Amino acid sequence: MIENQETELPVNTPEITPGSAQQDAINEQQVNPTEALLPKDEALTKDEIIEKLKNLAVQDGVPLRQEVESLKQAYYKMRSTEIDEQKEQFVADGNEAKDFVPAVDPAEDVLKTYLGDIKAKRAEQITKEENIKEGNYQKKLEIIESIKTLTESTDDFNKLYKDFKDLQQQWNDIKDVPASKEKELWKTYQRYTEVFYDLIKINNEFRDYDFKKNLELKTGICESVEKLIEEPDVVSAFHQLQNFHQQWRESGPVSRELRDEIWERFKAASTTINKQYQAHFESLKDKENSNLEQKTAIIGSLKAIDFESLTTMKAWDEKSKEIIDLQTQWKTIGFVPRKVNTQIFDEFRSLCDVFFNKKSEFFKEIKDGMEENLEKKKALCEKASALKDSTDWKKTTDELIILQKEWKTVGPVPRKYSDSLWKEFVAACDYFFEQKKKSNVSQKDEEVANLTAKQEIVEKIKNIDHELSSEKVVEEVKKLVDEWHNIGFVPFKEKDRAYKELHAAVDAHYDRLKIDRSDRRMNTFKSNMEDISKSDNAKRLFHKEKDHLVRIYNKLKLDLQTYENNMNFLSISSSSKGANSLLKNVNHKIEDLKNEIELIEKKIISIENNLNDMK
Repeated sequence: MIENQETELPVNTPEITPGSAQQDAINEQQVNPTEALLPKDEALTKDEIIEKLKNLAVQDGVPLRQEVESLKQAYYKMRSTEIDEQKEQFVADGNEAKDFVPAVDPAEDVLKTYLGDIKAKRAEQITKEENIKEGNYQKKLEIIESIKTLTESTDDFNKLYKDFKDLQQQWNDIKDVPASKEKELWKTYQRYTEVFYDLIKINNEFRDYDFKKNLELKTGICESVEKLIEEPDVVSAFHQLQNFHQQWRESGPVSRELRDEIWERFKAASTTINKQYQAHFESLKDKENSNLEQKTAIIGSLKAIDFESLTTMKAWDEKSKEIIDLQTQWKTIGFVPRKVNTQIFDEFRSLCDVFFNKKSEFFKEIKDGMEENLEKKKALCEKASALKDSTDWKKTTDELIILQKEWKTVGPVPRKYSDSLWKEFVAACDYFFEQKKKSNVSQKDEEVANLTAKQEIVEKIKNIDHELSSEKVVEEVKKLVDEWHNIGFVPFKEKDRAYKELHAAVDAHYDRLKIDRSDRRMNTFKSNMEDISKSDNAKRLFHKEKDHLVRIYNKLKLDLQTYENNMNFLSISSSSKGANSLLKNVNHKIEDLKNEIELIEKKIISIENNLNDMK
């Protein structure tokens, strides 16, 4: 009696059914061409893409889905880029983004026609294949019935065996059947085949020969499947594995003592390939999740845009470049999980639309305000032109500086007026200051004489008799310093050196007499203020110096608060000798800060008094 044949497929073989995760993954690969295919098609022009699709539509066979989808995606990628460019131009022309309607592309109708032809051809092929599979199914049912009849026959063994082998060959020659019926059909076939082997007494010579041939066939299948483990394309390896499973089903049984061994070998290799296949799609899933993180980060950047900070055309243009860079980056990122693909793209597109809509609104407001700015700048030009011939140098200088500041506060004007207005305004200002400069040339000799006179006073300060009392020395120093300040201006490039010489001579006496440093600094400051009060733009310089001192004052107050907080902390948490030394050091710094703050307050009061005197 022949041993029963195996009745089950390897337990780890995935069954590919419509709607399963594996089938979705396979479809995804079919819909999205491989990266190796895309660059070639993306380099084509629209006409070349249409010509290729035309050739595929009229050829005898049905073209590969990958090839068709690659051409389709290449066309729509070009089409999407064209629409984006049209929309950007539409918005740049001052239109509302929501009113944009892309221009019709005649090539798209041609493309859809050929795609429809190919789809119809593929549907026709599928129908034919299904009809063939159904016919194969009926034929195999007839073979099973014939084998069933053989198991009940009492004819000569040789004839029965020959008939049985013929039926097996017919079974193997008949290929695909409907997938939904394949498993049950094969089980029925195996059952009656086993019944035949169990019921028909075959001599040992035929049985052993049959077992030997089946073993050779199954060993070859195992070797082929084991080689597939090294196949770099795991998807191809998986599909090839299905063919080997079909061959395994079609091969006959082997002897009982080898049956488990050969089966375990085949099952182990199949399991490895199946695991590789599953791992491959897990890696695709990980890549999609990584892509999702990248696209989510881009959306986060779009959400973080601070529209309130975009107050100039330059700021909007710079931010626009950033958004376009993000759009370019988005296009380079691959697929994300299908369940969120539409949602995340819609959110991305919506955020981009919000940005460009706001930009359009901003530029529209700017355009509306340009006419008002034009009138303001024309008025400033008229004022500057009216002042350019004035010889009241100090007053006119202040007035022109005010006009220049006001000019900077006025927004942009229409481009065709911008250069001419600016040149007119600058020409009027430059003319006045050139005339002022010429009038000052005659003052140079006087300034040189003033420098000599001031140097003589510095020498007098240096030569004050050290035998005089402290009060007399201080009185004489102040008198000579007042004379020094009353002399008038010196050449600008010599001003700082003259001040340094004066202060060095004065400080030499004050150091010798040990006069308080704060008082000396305050006296020096007052002397500087007296010089400033004689300048043409004294009021502006006083305000500038006051603002500078207020900033220093505020910083010193913060520093003092920090040290006092640290002082409280150290007083509570420390009692060691080292801590006491640190406390002492902090106390000194606090005292210095208080003295400096007091000096700054005096300087500010002095400036305010000068400003009040000028009213």
